[in-house]
Amino acid sequence: MIDCHAHLAGAEFDADREAVRERAAAAGVRTVLVVGEDDEDNARVLRVLAECRTEGARLLPCLGLHPDRFADDRPLPARSTVDRVIAQIRTHAARLAAIGEVGLDYWVTKDPERRRAQCALLEAMAALAAELDLALNVHSRSAGHYTLDLLIAAGARRVLMHAFDGKGAHALRGVEAGFLFSIPPSVVRSEQKQKLVRRLPLESLALESDSPVLGPHREARNEPANLTFARDYIAAVHGVSPERVDEVSSANACRLFPIIATDPLV
Repeated sequence: MIDCHAHLAGAEFDADREAVRERAAAAGVRTVLVVGEDDEDNARVLRVLAECRTEGARLLPCLGLHPDRFADDRPLPARSTVDRVIAQIRTHAARLAAIGEVGLDYWVTKDPERRRAQCALLEAMAALAAELDLALNVHSRSAGHYTLDLLIAAGARRVLMHAFDGKGAHALRGVEAGFLFSIPPSVVRSEQKQKLVRRLPLESLALESDSPVLGPHREARNEPANLTFARDYIAAVHGVSPERVDEVSSANACRLFPIIATDPLV
């Protein structure tokens, strides 16, 4: 299995990150995409991944600027911060799985000017992804169809919609554009995610943990080994074996993030 979106560089995993990676590998998770949220977090992602041992699930970096940095109760990101993130992405492009976490978040951002700033950044990131031949790892909380509209209008082709919380009818527009939708372990307790799995074809699905959140149990720390919950739920809904979900979702991920295929275990 491939975990297409996780925050394993976070402090929540500092005490036992290697054990988490070992549990992931034991559960069948071979690769985890670790996303960054701003310039400081991007630097942490790169540093933490460089320090990891060879044992356990392989970790691949994604660098980005999370849309919650535009939240109404936070200072707007300075132009210098955006420039640093873009510079980080350009410098490390050859080793990145994707640009991300990027996107729109209309749950924490209500102000129209701040929403326009979010949109402008996502458009810039879509253009940068096309230039560097990288995929986008996209957040779209309470902004699902707006995010899809923007990305389709921008001509984005390689897109992972992570933990999509919108309607299945909107998601189908992303499917038509060739986007993937990653399903977290919280699908076992989320009616919205369950509807999404029922609506979308297996060929458009991937797996993610979004560790340390979106686990099968609301209050517990999530980790990549819990991908089995999402895999097994998808298998039951689509009437196929868990092994088939693993096979198809991994092939989908490798197509979107070609660097994964350099891992001999995938």
